[in-house]
Amino acid sequence: MVHGDRLLNAHAASEERTAARDVVADADAPIIRVRGLVNRFGRQLVHDGLDLDVRRGEILGVVGGSGSGKSVLMRTLLGLLTPSAGAIDILGADARSPDPSVRRHIRRNIGVLFQDGALFSSLTVGENVQVPLKEYYPELPDSLRYELALLKVKLAGLPADALDKLPAQLSGGMRKRAALARALALDPPLLFLDEPTAGLDPISAAAFDQLLHTLRAALGLTVFLITHDLDTLYAICDRVAVLADRKIVAVAPLSELEKLDHPWVQDYFNGPRGRAARAART
Repeated sequence: MVHGDRLLNAHAASEERTAARDVVADADAPIIRVRGLVNRFGRQLVHDGLDLDVRRGEILGVVGGSGSGKSVLMRTLLGLLTPSAGAIDILGADARSPDPSVRRHIRRNIGVLFQDGALFSSLTVGENVQVPLKEYYPELPDSLRYELALLKVKLAGLPADALDKLPAQLSGGMRKRAALARALALDPPLLFLDEPTAGLDPISAAAFDQLLHTLRAALGLTVFLITHDLDTLYAICDRVAVLADRKIVAVAPLSELEKLDHPWVQDYFNGPRGRAARAART
């Protein structure tokens, strides 16, 4: 297993050296930096001059009302949507660069867990986890890819026998963990998670939160986390970004956000559910 990790890291280091010619990273700079982002769909203006910094090593919660553009923001950062205007730097690289090597550098260093997990239903969990490995390291032998997939499955808190099961054979919580294992397949420093605890019972959601907190500490991850779950926000987020009025209106620890004089913020964090989540952490 150690040999597999070393081989994968050697491949990654070689690829990073190639991409580094076009990427100048500053260890003190935000891992994500967005300035003046505009997203428009026909006459619908979703984001209008949105600015955001995500610090290295933090778990940043992103909240906002339904239709405020949280998922649109995430998809734009991932390069799945092209914004109308604005600058986006991710991992020290211009995310809007036309250079394929720069785009590959960014994709190689991020992991994504979509809201429904987005696992391939016809593939086993192990085969799902191996998809990124096959894309970026096709020369790796099948036995090594299998070992790496097994490692990620265990890292995500699943038993080894889950590797050979289809997504339909798993519970909702286990599917979330399988999707997390795939997101971690390439050892990315940056994770994007879209409502990872949606649809889970409170015990499973709390266990997933704790897993994410542990992985952040152990692997040095930075996490961009879209969620409506107030318990998650209070349990694991270092800061929370509030998306409203087509912009990020505030980014701060929860203790500061609770005092923000904004109608949506007050309703969300100081309403009955917000007060209950806060009381559970005191």
